[in-house]
Amino acid sequence: MTEEAILSGCLQNDAGAQRELYARYSPKMLSVCYRFAHNREDAEDMLQEGFIKVFSQVHTFQNKGAFEGWIRRIMVHTCINHLKKNKKFNESVDIIHANGIQVREESVPSIVQAKQIVECIRLLPVGYRTVLNLYAIEGYSHKEIAGMLDVEESTSRSQYTRAKQMLEDILIKKNIILPSRIKAEWIGLTASGQ
Repeated sequence: MTEEAILSGCLQNDAGAQRELYARYSPKMLSVCYRFAHNREDAEDMLQEGFIKVFSQVHTFQNKGAFEGWIRRIMVHTCINHLKKNKKFNESVDIIHANGIQVREESVPSIVQAKQIVECIRLLPVGYRTVLNLYAIEGYSHKEIAGMLDVEESTSRSQYTRAKQMLEDILIKKNIILPSRIKAEWIGLTASGQ
């Protein structure tokens, strides 16, 4: 089924088209949710909630940009809202005071290492992990992140700096990336190389 046929079917609330859309995009979107979630169960909850929004809002897609990108934005916002609703930001870090990762191939030498990095990102406190995911992986600006999380832009910047340092420490301790390679890795991992 083509993307156009799936979209058309979803606009008509066709269950077959909705199943096809879910089958096509849920694996990638689960990896997005997994990076924000505390565990797989939370990620699956975020995914389900996100797809409910996708199906109820599909009529708002205006063919400006990729359909997958539109779905991804809904998933990211769903994850943020899920964390806010469940007050997960404050479990280990007060965000007011202070994350399948898609990393460019040249920044990480192997798929195994990319999976290890995802697991290390998940070790970060929720506030740090969320800002790191939004800035370095999803490509949002600190201004956009501040608006999403209802914090100051400077808070987003400091959270990102602290998250990056904590992640570097974890990567070094786990011998995933040697200290001399850290700076080069961050140039490849971050959206704007802050």
